[in-house]
Amino acid sequence: MALRDRKILTFDVVGTLIDFETGILDYIRPLAEAAGLNIADEDILLSYGKAEGVQHELMRGQPFPPMMAPIYRLMAKEFGLPTSEEAVEGFRLSIPRWPAFSDSVAALRQLKQRFRLVAMTNSDNWALGHFARTLEMPFDDTVTAEDVGTCKPDPQFFAYARGRQSPHGYKLGDYLHVAQSQYHDIGVARKLGYQVCWIERRQGRAGFGGTPAPEHVTKPHYHFADLAGLAAAVEAGD
Repeated sequence: MALRDRKILTFDVVGTLIDFETGILDYIRPLAEAAGLNIADEDILLSYGKAEGVQHELMRGQPFPPMMAPIYRLMAKEFGLPTSEEAVEGFRLSIPRWPAFSDSVAALRQLKQRFRLVAMTNSDNWALGHFARTLEMPFDDTVTAEDVGTCKPDPQFFAYARGRQSPHGYKLGDYLHVAQSQYHDIGVARKLGYQVCWIERRQGRAGFGGTPAPEHVTKPHYHFADLAGLAAAVEAGD
């Protein structure tokens, strides 16, 4: 089946459409510099990814924004960052300033001409509202961890999301799940029978940055370095 024969694209948002790594670095760097700390960007992102993995185990099923304070405290303990309540809570409150990737808005606008677009995110509704506005409101429907009561990679998240779309007549073969995260999305979606498209935003860079590392890398059906590559392939009829 050609890409353009799909009917519905489901998207991971944070890391795929929203550049959360830049958002994290933009918040942590000034705090580190003010404290006289010299921390490499990749070390900051690796610390975040490890801390997020810990919090997913401790706060099972919860959206990630409530995890931001304990994640920050773990990072502060590792690096010696300030631990005032303002600094801790400010990490979560930085979410509305996280930028879209430079290609996200245009590519989503292009894809929306052919497909139903659905956000599937481990954020809460507050955070997704900010992300959607940053992305210029591209989604036909949204599913958050707050809605579902669990987080990806839990298969129940995907079951809930499919259930929301079933009244519109969509079947599994109509879907393409588009995501950056091997840990949260690509592996579980492929196991569940989805066609998957890996947007490898860190292509050419070592490691998984601010995303928890998967047990293994799942081979996707489609693989692009950015969302513009997917949009171009659709238009080319691939």
